[in-house]
Amino acid sequence: MRDLLDDLDRWRAAGKRCVVGRVVGIEGSGPREAGAAMAVNEDGEVVGSVSGGCVEGAVVAEALEMLREKDSARVVTFGYSDDEAFAVGLTCGGTIHLFLQELTW
Repeated sequence: MRDLLDDLDRWRAAGKRCVVGRVVGIEGSGPREAGAAMAVNEDGEVVGSVSGGCVEGAVVAEALEMLREKDSARVVTFGYSDDEAFAVGLTCGGTIHLFLQELTW
């Protein structure tokens, strides 16, 4: 968490827009606990982790879309199903819910 805060402070000082994502719910098995967080700045720089790599790329895409569209917050869900076996998702079989929010300085 300290690394995340250090980077957020650096981004704030540089005037970088960013989105913070936090795990707010888990159904079944999940790779990280509720409260796990990551942040993405407008340049695509990432710090932290919400899934140990399973869905981080999709979270980055959501965050950058939010910054482009000036969308201040959203909830996204990632999970696994047989129909989506090769799509972005969790191989552990669970579902995670993330709250993404743009930070305003």
